[in-house]
Amino acid sequence: MGPIALAFVLAVLAWLLVAGSALRQKHPAWFWILTGYPVTAVRVLATWRKVARLNDLSVAPQPTRAVLGSLAVKGEALRPVAPRISFPRATRNGLSLVVRLHPGQTPAPFIAAADALAHAWRVHAVRVTSPERGVVLLVATAGDPLQRPGRASAPAALLSALVGVLESGGPWVMNLRQVPHWLIVGATQSGKSTLLARLVAELAPQPVALVGIDCKGGMELGLFGARLSALTTSRREAVAVLGALVVEVQARMHACRAAGARSIWELPEKLRPVPIAVLVDELAELYLSDGTREGRVEAERCSTSLLRLAQLGAALGVHLVVAGQRVGSDLGPGVTALRAQLSGRICHRVNDPGTAEMALGDLNKDAVVVAQSISPEEKGVAVCTATDGGWGRARSHLTTTEEARQIAEEYREITPEILGVTRALEAPTGGEQA
Repeated sequence: MGPIALAFVLAVLAWLLVAGSALRQKHPAWFWILTGYPVTAVRVLATWRKVARLNDLSVAPQPTRAVLGSLAVKGEALRPVAPRISFPRATRNGLSLVVRLHPGQTPAPFIAAADALAHAWRVHAVRVTSPERGVVLLVATAGDPLQRPGRASAPAALLSALVGVLESGGPWVMNLRQVPHWLIVGATQSGKSTLLARLVAELAPQPVALVGIDCKGGMELGLFGARLSALTTSRREAVAVLGALVVEVQARMHACRAAGARSIWELPEKLRPVPIAVLVDELAELYLSDGTREGRVEAERCSTSLLRLAQLGAALGVHLVVAGQRVGSDLGPGVTALRAQLSGRICHRVNDPGTAEMALGDLNKDAVVVAQSISPEEKGVAVCTATDGGWGRARSHLTTTEEARQIAEEYREITPEILGVTRALEAPTGGEQA
């Protein structure tokens, strides 16, 4: 090859590298489809039989017992048959394929082999689901989309907040109309406060009343006070405000019954009360008692009011978002009853296995294991429930408290007033009257 041809080849290669790098930065999905997907698809097809055999995903075509004369012989078949797979189909951040199970097979061995499949195919992770009987769906993600989450978009809707990105690359949305109540757990610096700030920033421009309950002196939610219809900074104030919210719920219930409606959303728009989002930061502060009779009474009142709001609020436009570093049954039986009403779950990195079990254990044991594997470096990463009853990893968008505070200040003029809550908070003996 002459020097001119060599220079031309080197120039083409350099251009391809530069173009590939630019394509990867601006259009990662196209970069994956043009480069990584073909190689990975070939690797999946080439290694499937061997991987299936090594991970006990194949079955014997003949019985494991045979009779030779008067002897019964037992052993494994020499040529086990792997289940049939479809051709790998490209996705935005990986590929998917369908496995047709042999009679008698279950999805359990495939779930156990997920890590082995990820290593064999050299992908970030493999998720195993069973959409129908006799079928297993394998979804492989080429890289971790949560390392550099993009700004996925989502349709704007009342009581809907775009808070981050899902592991699939899609938008992570907290929709209080679809999932009315949420439980958020996470250790210090795990991303819990950032998620709350993002939620406030998303709900602030909407015609929604925000009520903050922060018994740590208002250090967290007090930063957004300009947009809050009410803010409590002690448990005594929380007792009064929660009691007033229960009264508000009862009034809305009577209004719906009088109008023959089953929810406030069936009322005429001019008669429809403003929806309320109640943000509770550090649930343990409401439940832990100082040992005095007054402290026990306050804790019991908070527990009862929160449970009633969770039971009745969904159809009446009152929604709970409860956050805490540690949530366990040791806080009292009321916590377990409240947890059952909070269908939305978000678990960041936690300090004790009990909190992860409390948040996700009643939904899926695998989700608990994944939540406990979140490292301290993965700030903002969490395991969250989906509207279809499943779960997945997600990462919240970084919204600083200063950004959320500025947004709250910008929309302070549209802050709705809830008269009953305001009066209960201003009354000097509101805690005793609630």
